[in-house]
Amino acid sequence: MKSILTLSLALASVAGATTYPLTVTDDLNRKVTLKAEPQRIVSMLPSDSETLCAIGACDKLVGVDDYSDYPQKVTTLPKMGGLYDPKIESIVALKPDLVLVSKYGKIVEALAQAGITVVAVNPETYEEVFSKTLVLGRLVNREQGAKFLVTNMRRNIARTEILTKNAVKKPTVYVEVDPTPYSIGPNSFMGVLLSKAGARNIIPASMGDFPKVDPEFIVKANPQLILGVDAKAAAARPGWGSMTAVRTGKAMALPKELDTIFSRPGPRMPQALAQLAKLIHPELFK
Repeated sequence: MKSILTLSLALASVAGATTYPLTVTDDLNRKVTLKAEPQRIVSMLPSDSETLCAIGACDKLVGVDDYSDYPQKVTTLPKMGGLYDPKIESIVALKPDLVLVSKYGKIVEALAQAGITVVAVNPETYEEVFSKTLVLGRLVNREQGAKFLVTNMRRNIARTEILTKNAVKKPTVYVEVDPTPYSIGPNSFMGVLLSKAGARNIIPASMGDFPKVDPEFIVKANPQLILGVDAKAAAARPGWGSMTAVRTGKAMALPKELDTIFSRPGPRMPQALAQLAKLIHPELFK
């Protein structure tokens, strides 16, 4: 299977080559021109790192952020810090011809002053995961490989959706991404996955994509399932013991792998959906 994918990506790269110089408008609304195909790339976002590898451009990476941990190859690359504590001098020393960044943090100006080409590619919504994959493909001359990946991702997501559409009951769910508490809105990429997994999010769209939530709102919403908080921690919170999810033992922390891929807007989104669906509707996967 792996050899077939490698061959497909190789053939695809020959079929549709990017023309340089290439000018794009990035996620900071900056017009950036790439004079030639990038050969030395630093990725400061785990989702971008994964996507580059998934479209056949892993060999172009010379450095990644501290949180890039997949696939295995990126774990051996030099670590360049995070969004808010980037190792600017170390990045410059790698002599990259392209640095991929988030639209958050304070990294763009310093790198631009050093004469380095910086592009912000920052997927946040469900559809942006696909559209930004195509953008990355175009930037690094792997456009056909990116299209191939997007097609496969959509196909695998549809396979899970076929199962969850048969769910007799769709439980109300509260997902906690941070104990502050922060949650996910239905229009965020995580919120869309939750819905596709056969659940009903208690957070309304009006609260935003990743809102800070009043604990009293959660108690009043009385979700049937709580994800991201284990049973002991949930029961210890004021008023939470009365919630249906806590009383019925339906409060749970996410497994480590799922916790990572569910919160990462990248190529493993179909796997995140499949694992999430199994957690919410185990009866459909017997």
